[in-house]
Amino acid sequence: MKDKPTEQDFWFLPLGGAGEIGMNLNLYAHDGQWLMVDLGITFGDRLGVDVITPDPTFIAERQDALAGLIITHAHEDHVGAVPYLWPLLKCPVYATPFTASILRQKLKDKPWGKQVPIIEVPLSGTVQVGKFSVEFITLTHSIPEPNALAITTPLGTVLHTGDWKIDGSPFVGEVTDHTRLEELGDQGVLAMVCDSTNVFTEGTSGSEEGVRDGLTALVGRHPEGRVVVACFASNVARLETAAIAARANGRQPVLVGRSLIRMEEAARQNGYLKGIPPFLDEDKAEGLPRDQVLLIATGSQGEPRSALARIASDQHPAVHLDAGDTVIFSSRMIPGNERSISALQNRLVLRGIKVITAHEEDIHVSGHPARDELRQMYAWVRPHILVPVHGEARHLQAQAALGLECGIPQAVIPENGSLIHLAPGLPKIMDQVPTGRFGLDGNRLVPMNSLMLRDRVRLSVQGTIVVTIALDKKGQPARPIHLTMLGVAEPGEEMDDVSESINRVIRQILNEAQKNDEARLEALRVGIRRVVNSRLGKKPLTEVHLIQV
Repeated sequence: MKDKPTEQDFWFLPLGGAGEIGMNLNLYAHDGQWLMVDLGITFGDRLGVDVITPDPTFIAERQDALAGLIITHAHEDHVGAVPYLWPLLKCPVYATPFTASILRQKLKDKPWGKQVPIIEVPLSGTVQVGKFSVEFITLTHSIPEPNALAITTPLGTVLHTGDWKIDGSPFVGEVTDHTRLEELGDQGVLAMVCDSTNVFTEGTSGSEEGVRDGLTALVGRHPEGRVVVACFASNVARLETAAIAARANGRQPVLVGRSLIRMEEAARQNGYLKGIPPFLDEDKAEGLPRDQVLLIATGSQGEPRSALARIASDQHPAVHLDAGDTVIFSSRMIPGNERSISALQNRLVLRGIKVITAHEEDIHVSGHPARDELRQMYAWVRPHILVPVHGEARHLQAQAALGLECGIPQAVIPENGSLIHLAPGLPKIMDQVPTGRFGLDGNRLVPMNSLMLRDRVRLSVQGTIVVTIALDKKGQPARPIHLTMLGVAEPGEEMDDVSESINRVIRQILNEAQKNDEARLEALRVGIRRVVNSRLGKKPLTEVHLIQV
């Protein structure tokens, strides 16, 4: 690939979020510099890895040329990786006030957190970040202060939408600034890099106004017992809606979950939730009559350590539900979370708790644009090039087709690592940059394709056998062979039989002439695995240790 962009280059490079929903990391390049837009995570639930980030190696190796990082809004898939990856980047971070508050919360426990230069940009503000002029344009989403970015160089303007929808009654935050979007369209937009999440949904995404009416009526139809509303912590409008629904039905709203408490704090710091009295603390909920409480809880996606997961397992220290209580899921299923959400809902139902979801009632609207909203955005902005992102491959292809159908002249469908030439001349994918993922394992990041995690997969699927053999001078066991099997055989008769077969093959191999110790170890490993495979149909991870005594 070309070593670095010249003044005659304007490039776009996604390292996360293209071909997947979540984990956004986007780069723009011009005249020797790079600009990063968003740095997010996705969530893992296996192998001991809870958080997954993009691999930033490409831009970390060019850190001196990184002019800055701009965060479009405060959702985890756009800002969540900053506390893990910023030390590799060490660049200024730009954000509007609410997002900056959330970012400071995330960084306060990091030893280097105060080193991060966070530059607050006012709503609708413009900043010069190196060679890039960046204008923040107010949109609507399911969190305060979502922004599109008009990124301008002498070669043209790119509108990077971030996450957005069109809602005439968002309740929290401003409506989409369509006037400025139309002005940009009149001035000429080179390319639009656009959210694809709901491209398969016809019509529009709906308004929070409808959710407020629906949730208020639904809570009123369940006057007995406790009511829990499970929602995304970041949806401040939904917190306000739940509070209003509670008070309309004679209930006290209670926040359950640290992320909700942090989100309320940031919202009030920045002038949101006006007119909403402070929420009660979860510790005070137990002292109130059960029919006078509405609990707002995290965990709508089945996260194993969330407040709702602990409530469902009756392990929460402060909140307990009984048969006849009601849990309302005012959220959608994020693709990939179906199994964990279903398991959570089934645990609740088996305890006699009523579960109500957005499939049965009008209690959730998406924060992403459906097809009519995409058509409206195309009409406002009128870009020459459409680059769909924030979606799986089928989402990106569907939005590219929709854009071309609506008259956008050209579309480029990226995947993570696609280095796209936007200008001058025709757009094209110039090269493919190596990409990957890091997983938060304990307190450090490791590559998701590391040998350690591959071994962990094998351990979880096949089990492990560890054999220690003390050999005398003749190369024979001087003591009983020490054999440990984990996750391989059932204790009792099966394990005894397999152990006996393993001991037999070990002694047979030790009686055979081997060229050296390494050849003997390999022969033992292969022999043990063959025994287990023939007996149990498994190929466990096998380690053999030889000790001379």
